[in-house]
Amino acid sequence: MSERVGRRAMLRTPVCDLLDMKVPIMQAAIWPATAPELVAAVSEAGGLGSIGSVFESAESVQRQIARVREITPRPFAVNHVVPLLDEAAFRATLEAQPAVVSFALGDPEELVERAHDAGAKVIHQIHTLGQARKANELGVDVIIAQGSEAGGQGMAVGVGAMALLPQVADAVDPIPVLAAGGVADGRGLAAALVLGAQGANVGTRFLASEEASAEEGWKRAILQTESEDVVRFEAWEGIFPPAGGGAYATVPRVLRTPFVREWSGRTEEARKEAQRLRDEIRSAIRGRTTHELLPFTGQTAGMVRDILPAREIVERMVSEAELALTRAGEYSTTSGG
Repeated sequence: MSERVGRRAMLRTPVCDLLDMKVPIMQAAIWPATAPELVAAVSEAGGLGSIGSVFESAESVQRQIARVREITPRPFAVNHVVPLLDEAAFRATLEAQPAVVSFALGDPEELVERAHDAGAKVIHQIHTLGQARKANELGVDVIIAQGSEAGGQGMAVGVGAMALLPQVADAVDPIPVLAAGGVADGRGLAAALVLGAQGANVGTRFLASEEASAEEGWKRAILQTESEDVVRFEAWEGIFPPAGGGAYATVPRVLRTPFVREWSGRTEEARKEAQRLRDEIRSAIRGRTTHELLPFTGQTAGMVRDILPAREIVERMVSEAELALTRAGEYSTTSGG
């Protein structure tokens, strides 16, 4: 742990104590970019790294957990996508007893208790106030409030982080809330803290890190992208109808690709071609070339202009947040009357 990160008590919020972090920054589990080297680097820098287990076998999850532990003794999370949960992979996660298990894209129901029974803290990501209230009732330890700016899966008609965060923080208090969506530097982290969050779950900025296992073309595309070029791929609803059973009705936010351009605005036509398109996407998933069709990326891509080591990303974000909070404090005045 660097001395610079270790002395930044200013940003040591209560969630840091709960999750044994030094700074309130969590790395989002954007599959397939969450290489063990990235997860470990974020945790080593004082944040909380996350393994993305979706589409991974039990054996792969076990290998990734073991590899992270070879690199760092620091805590990390293992993420599971509820509607696509692989029971064997989930059991393998619980047997490995990570410090944190996180869930996304659906009500985790009894999975929360199972993770707690394995000794893990539980984080759940939501997109709406109603989902946050339900997660609170299920007894999760931390809630991620994901604004519509975020990359990957989100609500087709979502609420931005600036409006969502304070509502969720008020509704679930005293449960800690992490912000997701719109945070790629310390100014975003500072804003999240002011709005009632205790930290941030950061995805796109870590996609453009040296350790991320995102394909190099995906990383370069992020550097060259403006925020308005990152779009919701609404045809997803026609290709993969909502799963039901507590699954959230989400569609991905992605960079524009020929595939995205071809099918944008053609949800009904995509529904008619759903089987063929599902096969094409699943083939890309198996071949780990999903980025060629649907490169999950948030609107903060417009803020990312370099590929950096994960540790440097964490340290810069903390320094920038400190500066932003200090500058904001300069605007307050004391009445003399």
